[in-house]
Amino acid sequence: MPFTAPDIGIDLGTSNTSIYVSGRGIVISEPTVVVVERESKRTVRAVGDEAKFLYGRSPERLMSVSPIRNGQVSDFDMTQLMLRYFLRKAIGVSYLTKPRVIVSIPCGMDDVSRRALTEAVRLAGAKHVFLIEKPFAGAIGTGLPVYDPVGNMVVDIGAGTTDVAVISLGGLVVSQSVGVGGDRMDESLMNYLKRECNIIVGRNTAENVKKDLATAIPLEEPRSILVRGINQLNTSAGTIQFTSDQAYEAVKEPCEAILKSIKWVLERTPPELCADIMRGGIHLTGGGSMLFALDQYISEKLEIPVLMARDPEDCCVLGIGYLTENIQLVTPQDRRADA
Repeated sequence: MPFTAPDIGIDLGTSNTSIYVSGRGIVISEPTVVVVERESKRTVRAVGDEAKFLYGRSPERLMSVSPIRNGQVSDFDMTQLMLRYFLRKAIGVSYLTKPRVIVSIPCGMDDVSRRALTEAVRLAGAKHVFLIEKPFAGAIGTGLPVYDPVGNMVVDIGAGTTDVAVISLGGLVVSQSVGVGGDRMDESLMNYLKRECNIIVGRNTAENVKKDLATAIPLEEPRSILVRGINQLNTSAGTIQFTSDQAYEAVKEPCEAILKSIKWVLERTPPELCADIMRGGIHLTGGGSMLFALDQYISEKLEIPVLMARDPEDCCVLGIGYLTENIQLVTPQDRRADA
């Protein structure tokens, strides 16, 4: 029987959770969803991929729960149960000692939320818990020199939050977290379709429209796709032709909110670090950054180079994975999460 459990890194996102096991790499990447009995919420019926498949298809006696909202714990018990399932799936239960766990968090998470998340991870099976801000982990995963005296700007656009940070000498110099991300874009598309096209669609359909058609800037050659939903005028099934220009109008507001957050951080960044950012550019990570032409939109508005990470969805978990392999790099400030 193995004695010591391997160190574990968790990228705990609003829509997706990825787990990195030291020495093995990324072993889990599944939706942050739990399906439970409506009468007894402690009775879990599905977690992760299986729960995502049941979303919107389950009978009345079952309910889907998203325990993480805007990057923070919204349902303590469900978060604990979900993490326990993921940890057991990742490493099993045959170790004599519990693992050390590093968890990604949004910038500026308050102390109460930190303690709640730390306690949930402990109850799920961790011995020690360290909390790392998402932009810092994303910068490591992108390969940026975060421990050098050079300014690096990272914009991590997740499902629930966008975290913007300037990083230098192993820490965050200026940062901000806003509740805008991929989910807000989906909601904007759903609202636009309902308001302008009289079509009601679900979140999964809106997400597919975003991936297939939505763009941060108008296209020179507009495209269109068929969108199926419920016609709210006669409550029957309906199909419309939805264009890229309409999708652009729908997601304009979330894109402007992300741009506003980047400007806020730049305005408060020391001049020397701003000069570094002008040379090195702004680095985009997170699944939400994959919106078509978002990098071009930010670059044109700010007149600063914008670079898309090679694997934007995995940058954060890869950065956390690097720290699990080099646990000595976790700073004393991060270790205080375990106090």
